[in-house]
Amino acid sequence: MTGRATQHAERLDAVDPLASYRDRFVGADQPLVYFDGNSLGRPLAVTGPRLAAFVEQEWGGRLIRGWDERWFELPQVLGDDLGRVVLGAAPGQTVVGDSTTVLLYKLMRAAVAARPGRTEIVIDRDNFPTDRYVAAGVAQECGLTLRWIEVDPAAGVTASLLEAVVGPATALVVLSHVAYRSAWLADLPELTRIAQDAGALVLWDLCHSVASVPIALDEAGADLAVGCTYKYLNGGPGSPAFAYVAQRHLEELTQPIQGWMGAADPFLMGPSYAPAAGVRRFLSGTPPIVGMLAIQDMLGLVEEAGMDAVRAKSVALTSYAVEVADALPGPLGVVLASPRDPDRRGGHVTLNHPRMREVTAALWERDVIPDYRDPHGLRIGLSPLSTSFAEVRAGLEAVREVLEA
Repeated sequence: MTGRATQHAERLDAVDPLASYRDRFVGADQPLVYFDGNSLGRPLAVTGPRLAAFVEQEWGGRLIRGWDERWFELPQVLGDDLGRVVLGAAPGQTVVGDSTTVLLYKLMRAAVAARPGRTEIVIDRDNFPTDRYVAAGVAQECGLTLRWIEVDPAAGVTASLLEAVVGPATALVVLSHVAYRSAWLADLPELTRIAQDAGALVLWDLCHSVASVPIALDEAGADLAVGCTYKYLNGGPGSPAFAYVAQRHLEELTQPIQGWMGAADPFLMGPSYAPAAGVRRFLSGTPPIVGMLAIQDMLGLVEEAGMDAVRAKSVALTSYAVEVADALPGPLGVVLASPRDPDRRGGHVTLNHPRMREVTAALWERDVIPDYRDPHGLRIGLSPLSTSFAEVRAGLEAVREVLEA
């Protein structure tokens, strides 16, 4: 970076009220440019010592007693913390455990069973592949039909698109709050209302929005939601996902994977299954306790910063990225494939060019780490608490230099 551009980025960092949070992440002091925080967040510096202490003290010191003392309740305790800090959900509706894929299956299968006589699952063709694959599997298993919403890959599902496909046959609508490719930010309350007016349940995928965009599930009257914790919640590779089931549905829905941890008395080990009361019934196997520890660290940091401030920083970062992309790689044929309106944009920006697959590979060799998404998309994920404006500028200068070469 040189001259006025450098100074502008430095001024933005100097006035950023969340700039100091960057120092709490491992590796943030290095020159590497990290544009993939929406796929795997950086670890917090406190997490390494926390994990070591857990091994020495809780696991090594308390051993099996840890289940009685803390671990057994942790999926619900952490679920309630997620509800309070980032989901806008009252206690007793969120639980942590399993992968995103498994939880999507559980809630899809439970939802269609709760709408007997209805024959369709509505989902858009640009939804994340796992969502589409799981929906297709559930449809096949239950003798249902997938009803597709056709969307612009540079945008997402709108009210008019959803209104055109839902009706008396719709059992379930599956939507992403932030589109994984374009970063389109869906109108969660309005789309929820449209689906519910048709008598359907709605399952929201929050993977690309949680801890980046404020969410108000209870206020919106949401039915169901699933999200991962290794993106903006920095839980680490393979950290467990969470499921939200609105209080009004907890007794109505029957989850399809009946495991011992979701039973009313897991240690009775009786001859038949009886579900636990409340959201705990959506657990199946033994919860991944170690995988929950880093989530707690990041959730505490998000609560300290405040979700409104996190969203403001996210909007500022993505708006700056759009501005710099227009000025630098833009003249070389790079096109914005995300909404320009920040109110319709999540925490990442996608740039299209016919050679972006090659550009991505070359950038990785230069320690500039975005990711690639077909067709021709360079995706720039900007995690608000660990990304600086200078980092954005440096990375986009590298994009231009690689394209020129």
